[in-house]
Amino acid sequence: MDAYPASQGMLLWLLSETGERILRPLPFRPRFYVDAAGRAPERLKRLLGRLPYPVSLAQTERTELFSGTLRPVFELTTASPTEFFAVVRAVASIPEMILYNCDIPLPQLYFYESGLFPLAFCRIGMPPDKIALQDSPWNTDPPMPPLRTISIAAEAEGSPGKHGASGRLSVEVDGERRLLDGEDPRELLATINAILKREDPDLILSRRGDDLIFPRIQRLSEKFGIPLPLSRGGRQPISPGKDRSFVSYGKTVFRAGGFSLLGRWHLDQSNSFILKEAGLVGLFEQARVTRIPLQELARTSTGTGITSMQMAQAIASGILVPKGKGHPEAFRSGLDLLEGDKGGMVFLPRPGLHESVVELDFASMYPSLMVTHNISPETVNCPCCPENRIPGSPHHLCIRRRGLIPSVLAPLLEKRCRYKELKKTTDDPSRNQEYDRRQGALKWLLVVSFGYLGYKNARFGRVEAHECVTALSREKLLQAKEIAEAWGYRFLHGIVDSLWLSRPDLDEDECRRLVAAISQATGLSIGVEGLYRWILFFPSKGRPGLGVPNRYLGVFRSGETKIRGIELRRSDTPPFVANIQQRIVDHLSKARDIRDYRTRLPEARRLLEEGLSEIGEGRIPISELVIQKRVAKEPEDYRKASLQAIVAQELAARGRAPRPGERISYVITGEKDPDPASRARAYDTFSPDYGYDRIAYARLLREACAPMLGLFGEPATPSSPAVRKPLDLLLRKRLKKSEPAETE
Repeated sequence: MDAYPASQGMLLWLLSETGERILRPLPFRPRFYVDAAGRAPERLKRLLGRLPYPVSLAQTERTELFSGTLRPVFELTTASPTEFFAVVRAVASIPEMILYNCDIPLPQLYFYESGLFPLAFCRIGMPPDKIALQDSPWNTDPPMPPLRTISIAAEAEGSPGKHGASGRLSVEVDGERRLLDGEDPRELLATINAILKREDPDLILSRRGDDLIFPRIQRLSEKFGIPLPLSRGGRQPISPGKDRSFVSYGKTVFRAGGFSLLGRWHLDQSNSFILKEAGLVGLFEQARVTRIPLQELARTSTGTGITSMQMAQAIASGILVPKGKGHPEAFRSGLDLLEGDKGGMVFLPRPGLHESVVELDFASMYPSLMVTHNISPETVNCPCCPENRIPGSPHHLCIRRRGLIPSVLAPLLEKRCRYKELKKTTDDPSRNQEYDRRQGALKWLLVVSFGYLGYKNARFGRVEAHECVTALSREKLLQAKEIAEAWGYRFLHGIVDSLWLSRPDLDEDECRRLVAAISQATGLSIGVEGLYRWILFFPSKGRPGLGVPNRYLGVFRSGETKIRGIELRRSDTPPFVANIQQRIVDHLSKARDIRDYRTRLPEARRLLEEGLSEIGEGRIPISELVIQKRVAKEPEDYRKASLQAIVAQELAARGRAPRPGERISYVITGEKDPDPASRARAYDTFSPDYGYDRIAYARLLREACAPMLGLFGEPATPSSPAVRKPLDLLLRKRLKKSEPAETE
């Protein structure tokens, strides 16, 4: 269940088949490696002689990743894990030293070297320090422990945001919910103590535990001198992690510092990406294959998981793991960059409605290319295989030496494929869901494996390898397009690893024959995502003649809808707007074909009119108009009076300043008000006296729904003359019927 370092080795918490919770110390002497040149070995020996920690020194050989050759290095082994990083810092102070395997978290290093992993099924033997693995991270039917679980959440004061919570806590045990009043701190602590003692949970599942609940009760515990046995096996102090903001794919993200426990798990559902995406079973799956302890994995990025797998493979293969990034990008001219770094292939879709459409998807295209073509940082532009050039790229790949990255990804791809097959063959709905979540968890690892090839701080990254993948993907997508057109299909849209095709006589068996032909030609697995009755590609808001990639509404022949990029899929859309748009989508999705779609437009427009009437008459509850946005910077750093900036500065003035990447919740009160402070209000501090800007919300609703309600064959945007005038008239008509709002 858990592993953490202690002076005598690693402490492992084990859960037995009979329900016992066992703390077992196991020996562990961590080691790292030093490449020392010139007179550095003498300085290293003198330094070790002065250290207050016992360190053994030996000469050995390990493989250097990029050259593939054995390199003589010094192996330094510390007597205790708790002294490891102090020794590393001391050795790193000698400038000539190049250190390897020195900055890996100790639980992970222990798992790499011992072969164990989180949630591994083991047999404990005698003597007590013997533990035998009876499991594999590639097992698709792993034995799972029966966990004792309690849930805890902060009661909000009607706010969906992070800045409006009361002092009350909601605790749920075995489906029974109890509300703990926070007015008397001593009573609150005593009740929490009693619950922990009685239930002795393996897992505390929280909402806002990391940033609100646990920091608060720990402060109360220290203030009133009432100890809390949050961890198992003693009263060890808990050091919460640091809050941090970072930029990921152009978006500022905030992550609260983790409040992890010892001997039991605390998982914050509001502070874990993989918990939201794949649930608890998906988190278990990732922990097993990445060898990262569960609580740390829940609070880290998926990229950290794939890096851990790469380090585990490197250590198992005797490859030195560099400290940080070990291979900088070579200098290239601007023309070389334009030629080599083009990214994935994207064809703009044909805007409008299309009947009889099939969508084809390459299965895990980028990771499959990396495995099939042996793409890894050390295999790109090798000195031995210049003839193995990549089409559309100045690079070539090695065919003599198996790369580190393909060795990591191959079993991951295979396991995900097995889960998808198991999902198809099971009749048990609960097993079906479990397999789906497990394969989804593996999918995220595969997705980021490509991004980390070109990530500037990736330990095993190299942008030239990244370019090889995208060059091959462009070639494969073009091949698929040409084969489909040769078979008589009309090409509608293509983006990186997916393509949409239409043909009047579309037949599922014919599509599968096309898929087989494309797979044979490209060497990659491609499948039929689905056959659509019709699909609507939305036009650009600024240029209605152009389509927008990844913004469409389609209905499969099964009746299931597929929606991408529109407002109801966005987290910053007010619930009322999303609900009206969903009602229109539900109505239009019943259309059998384009003709039927056209007959349903009047009713869809009536649904929009109803929504505009509700807004104009002021009948919408404020909670249905809340907008949630991320703040990209500190409140004082905003220079323009955007609505986010206004609300962030309001919260800061009240002592609740949001941190970059945090979400804030607000209501538009007067979008065009001359006084910027009156344009929007934080929902956490909202008063009914403020009212809401009816015109602004009517505009948001109109913009969300207009693309689906335009002229036949030409979905209109809010800026399109085809529907702008009637919708404007309708908006004014509805607002005129209502009482004048404050902002008018």
